Order: sequence, then structure tokens, then C-alpha cells
Amino acid sequence: MNTISDVTRARIEAQGFVGLDDRTLAAINYWLRLAPAICMVWTAIGTALTSPIIVSALIPFAALGAILPGHPFDLLYTHGFRHLAGGPRLPRYAAPRRFACLMGTAMLIGTALAFATGWILVGRILGWGLVGAALVTVTTGFCIPSFVYGMLTGRPRAYVMKS
Repeated sequence: MNTISDVTRARIEAQGFVGLDDRTLAAINYWLRLAPAICMVWTAIGTALTSPIIVSALIPFAALGAILPGHPFDLLYTHGFRHLAGGPRLPRYAAPRRFACLMGTAMLIGTALAFATGWILVGRILGWGLVGAALVTVTTGFCIPSFVYGMLTGRPRAYVMKS
């Protein structure tokens, strides 16, 4: 498929991936969800087990997603799946996607600390909240933290959907 809907384009652009043609966006649309999917599953396991160790082990990966031009889990696509799928490289992360990783990092820290200090309910609320937010991204391509970033900073014109 070489075309995408205006809604899909808007969701991807809201994450800071702007200026890409339809063919590229169609090729990377689902691959941009790989890192959030891995984080979602990892967080779900740590939350279900109320394990501060499992949740804490994900924190560096989430933090690197906020700091680096891409998420460490994107390397699975870049050095593996991309060659099998014949797809393009993933674009560099812009501020909205990095903000999403930063928010994930904060929620992971809160979850791990809550579990470690016996505040199990708080840990579960934070952990399952993060899983829920990631599930939205993985299933629809809509990134809640990127949307919040856009609301706080003002959305660039490229993010406005065509009528």
C-alpha cells in the first residue's frame, strides 16, 4: 500500500514525523509502533507481577528514547525487520515523540518506586495507565503524549488535517 488516510498522516505527523511522502508514511506506519508495543508488553508484565525490578529495567530504554534520535527498540526494525520488509529507515525522533518517551520514563519511575515502597495501588494505576496509553498508540497510531505536547506547544501547520 502506497497511500495513507489523512487521519493516519495527522497521527504520524503529530508525533513529529513531518515532511514525508505517502509512500514512506505507509511503509513506516506500523513499524513506528514497534517500540511502544515492546514497552507496553514489558510494562504489563512488570505491573502484573508488581515487580519494581522488571519495571526499572525498562527505564533506561525509555529514557534513551527521549534522548537519542530514535528508540533503542527501533534497532530491531533498522537492523532486522527493515531488510526483510524492504522498508525505508525510520526518521529521527522529533520533540513530540521524545516527549512521549520522557512521559513514559516518568511513569515507569513512578511505577517502580511505588512498587518498591509498598504503594501497590499507586504502582498499578501508573503502570496500567502507561500500558493503556501505549495500547492506544499501538492499535490506532494516536500517541496521547504527543497530542499533549502539541496542545502545550501549539501544533505546526503540518499537523492540521485537511477538510
